[in-house]
Amino acid sequence: MLDEKVITRAIVESYMERFLDFVDMDVAIVGAGPAGLTCAYYLAKEGFKVGIFERKMSIGGGIWGGGAMFNEIVIQEEALPIVEDMEVSYRPYKEKGYYLINAIEFACALGLKAVRAGARIFNLWSAVDVKVKGKEEKVSGLVISWTPVELSGLHVDPVTVEAKYVVDGTGHDAEIANIVVKKLKKKLSTPTGDVAGERSMWAEFGEKASEEFTGEVYPGLFVVGMAAVACYGKHRMGPIFGGMLLSGRKAAKLIAERLRG
Repeated sequence: MLDEKVITRAIVESYMERFLDFVDMDVAIVGAGPAGLTCAYYLAKEGFKVGIFERKMSIGGGIWGGGAMFNEIVIQEEALPIVEDMEVSYRPYKEKGYYLINAIEFACALGLKAVRAGARIFNLWSAVDVKVKGKEEKVSGLVISWTPVELSGLHVDPVTVEAKYVVDGTGHDAEIANIVVKKLKKKLSTPTGDVAGERSMWAEFGEKASEEFTGEVYPGLFVVGMAAVACYGKHRMGPIFGGMLLSGRKAAKLIAERLRG
């Protein structure tokens, strides 16, 4: 016989136990897109405590729709070792150097691998601000609120979580980097000091830029994927995802070196 009270207690107790455990963590990642999930996987695999905060109900960012709602995506050869780490099947296209992946399998695999490595995903949470400390006002965590609260415009105070490093994986809008510029009135380590905004599509350069410009853009804050492209004013790349994976892996490596420091 099933008891509804037991079901409710099980859900609430389990969730709150996990949530409270992640009020303090090594790395807080905003956005469960391909770059954020990849970064989480490699960090968690190394034993670091990683929490991902995703605004939407679903994870995977723009993966699900592939290109123009054709749920296939393209990966270039350089990213295949990461695809293999994620245990995702792929097949070569007739043009050399291009590989196809089913978008649904890809999104599911990234999430599963990150969770099984030890990362914790908190969906339906929006990062509305950053937490700072010290004379340099280093980013040291996030201010988060339930997404439905934000969408409803309710006057409900948010809560905070603390992290040694924060990763902006919010994509085109580079939301966390923009908070540093607009609310903290700080300069980023970009040529302009702010979020330059992405340029029009040029896949070759966009893919290279997403990895090349991955890094610490402000003390305590790293940018990955399209957020890195947007911060540095580089070209967008469209429905090819290798650069996102390479960016996530690079960020994980850089942050892991700092944490072991």
